Amino acid sequence: MRLKKAEREQVRLKYGGHCAYCGVLLGDRWHADHLEAVRRNWGKEAKLAPALSPENHNLANMMPACVPCNLSKHAMPLEAWREWIAGHVNSLNNYHPIYRLAKSYGLIAETGASVVFYFEKVKQ
Repeated sequence: MRLKKAEREQVRLKYGGHCAYCGVLLGDRWHADHLEAVRRNWGKEAKLAPALSPENHNLANMMPACVPCNLSKHAMPLEAWREWIAGHVNSLNNYHPIYRLAKSYGLIAETGASVVFYFEKVKQ
C-alpha cells in the first residue's frame, strides 16, 4: 500500500506543501495521512491481515500531515480528533501547574476558539 514517488509528491502539494491540519510548512519528514482511516488489521501472531477499510487507500483520501499531527490523529475520525484537541485546554488547566502559572502571568491567552484545520481554511 505504499505510494509511488509521484503520488507522494501529489499528496504533499495538495495544500501547497503545508500540513493539511495545522498548516505548518512541511519539511523532508512528513506523513501521507488517510483522512478516513484504512484501519490496519492485525491478525494472530502479530501478522498483518487485510485492512478493514482498504477502499480508503486512495489519493483523494490522502492528506499531507506533519509528523506530530499524524501521530496525534492516529486513526481517529476527524470530528473525534477535533474534540480531543479542544479538550486539551481543560486538561492543561486541571493537571499542569506550570501552564496555570504561565496563564496567570499573561504568557498564555486562551481564546475559546474552535479547532479549524488548515485545509478547512484554504478550501483548495
